[in-house]
Amino acid sequence: MTPRQLPLALGFHERFGREDFLAGPSNAGALALIDRWPDWPAPAVALVGPEGSGKSHLAAVWAEIAGARSIASHAVAPAALPTALATGALVVEDLRPGACEEAALFHLLNLAREAGAYLLITARASPAGWPVALRDLGSRLRALPVVTLAPPDDVLLRAVLVKLFADRQLAVDESLIGYVATRIERSFAAARTVVDELDREALRQKREVNRALAVQLLRDR
Repeated sequence: MTPRQLPLALGFHERFGREDFLAGPSNAGALALIDRWPDWPAPAVALVGPEGSGKSHLAAVWAEIAGARSIASHAVAPAALPTALATGALVVEDLRPGACEEAALFHLLNLAREAGAYLLITARASPAGWPVALRDLGSRLRALPVVTLAPPDDVLLRAVLVKLFADRQLAVDESLIGYVATRIERSFAAARTVVDELDREALRQKREVNRALAVQLLRDR
C-alpha cells in the first residue's frame, strides 16, 4: 500500500482591511454601521451572524478606525473593567451565553454608556434571546441595537471564494468557482473550509487547484 503523503502546511495571510471587505446585500447593513461611526444609534451595538460571516473582519476595520482594543468574550472580567475602555472604544469578540461573568458584562455595558465610550460586540445569535440569570443584564441585552449579517447570495459567495483563493496566492478560473459555489453550503464558513481542503489536497497530490480537483474532492465527500 502506497503511503499517503501529508501536505506541507504553508502559512498564508488573510487581509482584514476595509478595502478587502466584500460587500453585498447580506452584509450591507453591517458595513453601513461601521462606516457611519461614530453616528451610532447607541454606544454599544452588536454584530450578529453565523461563523465566518465577516463579523471579525468588520470588527477589525472598526477597531482600526476607532482606535479600539479587541478582547475575547472570556476576558470580560471584573479585574479587567477599569482599563477595558481606556481608549474609548472596545471590541468584544464572539460573545455568547456563559462566556463571561454576567455581572462583569452588565457593568461593562453600563461603563460604556456612562463614559461615552463605544462598544462593538460580535455574536452568533442575538443577545436579546440569551438566557441570563441577572435580570438587569437581560434588560440591557434586549436594548442593544443589533445588525445582522445574513448568508451570502450567489454573487457574494463567488467573490468570497475568489478572495479566499487569492489570500493563498492561488489563481483559479471561473469554472472552478462556479462548480464549487453550486455544491457547497451557502455560507462563508463552508467557503473557507472548501478552499482550505482544496489547497491541502493540491499540495498532497502536487497538482494545480482546478475544477477537476474540486470534482474529485467534492465527489468523495
